[in-house]
Amino acid sequence: MTTALRLATYNVEWFNTLFNDAGDLIDDGSWSARWNVTKADQTAALGAVFQALDADGVMVIEAPDTSRRRQGSVALANFAERYGLRARAVVMGFANDTQQEIAFLYDPDVITAVHDPIGDLSTASPAPRFDAELRIDLDTDAALDIVKWSKPPLEVKIEAHGQMLRLIGVHAKSKAPHGAGNDAEATRIAIENRRKQLAQCIWLRQRVNQHMDAGDDLIVMGDFNDGPGLDEFEKLFGKSGIEVVLGEDDATQLYDPHAAQVLSRRIAAVPATARFAKRNGTFLNALLDYVMVSRDVRAAGPTWQIWHPFDHQECYANVALREALLMASDHFPVSLTLPMPFGNSYS
Repeated sequence: MTTALRLATYNVEWFNTLFNDAGDLIDDGSWSARWNVTKADQTAALGAVFQALDADGVMVIEAPDTSRRRQGSVALANFAERYGLRARAVVMGFANDTQQEIAFLYDPDVITAVHDPIGDLSTASPAPRFDAELRIDLDTDAALDIVKWSKPPLEVKIEAHGQMLRLIGVHAKSKAPHGAGNDAEATRIAIENRRKQLAQCIWLRQRVNQHMDAGDDLIVMGDFNDGPGLDEFEKLFGKSGIEVVLGEDDATQLYDPHAAQVLSRRIAAVPATARFAKRNGTFLNALLDYVMVSRDVRAAGPTWQIWHPFDHQECYANVALREALLMASDHFPVSLTLPMPFGNSYS
């Protein structure tokens, strides 16, 4: 019997601010961290978006904080209960101090899932564990630089419909020159941030290679803060971080149709997963969020959807959903619907 598994990645802008320390939703009239949006409006919008997604599993980027006083897993479980979501169980990885975690919210009736980090803490490894450090020469000065993830990727092993899959949730380094005082400083910070983002992508690609060598079915998903041709500094480094993670060898290459569209350079309209307001009153659309799959997963014939309220007909036609997508976050979900089982089933 053939069925389907729907997975999604969704960057929820400052999800953390919608919960108190006990993990309860704050859905009152106070302002959220989103411009001119109340917490009540944002929570209701997020509930509507997650309900519409109706995913078996969602990789939540910028998930609620985990610290000594707060538990992101409790907050997400409470959110799921409030809105009656099937995806109500939570896997979280290595906590960080940015108040933006990566979490996997899933339906326990369909999926079993565990945090399963790969690698060790050795700095000599080409792919140490994601909460460790990578030593790499970022600027060709023959000196090794230390690279860390501020938000370590979440590695999840899941089983669904008799099939094992590896998921890696990613929130890569932002390249924006935050804190710059002038144009020269902005350029310096932007280049430094791109080096770090590219190093993270090299690190991630090394992990992908390990999974390919092991014959794993793999999905890499999340916010990469990058895309082919996204900024003028890409020429300095030869390629984007997205191209690094996708890889070049046919046998081990990952695939995302939206990245493939942009890399083909044959289209005028570029797909977008995020929409940011600019100071001049206009909006910037950008392709930042991806769901990349390994060869056997692609061969199963999955379908992708960016839930962009102006670029997808069904999202636009559903006025309530359209408004919810705009209210909920500055990113839009990207979903993958995957026929199951495929290839070599474990059942």
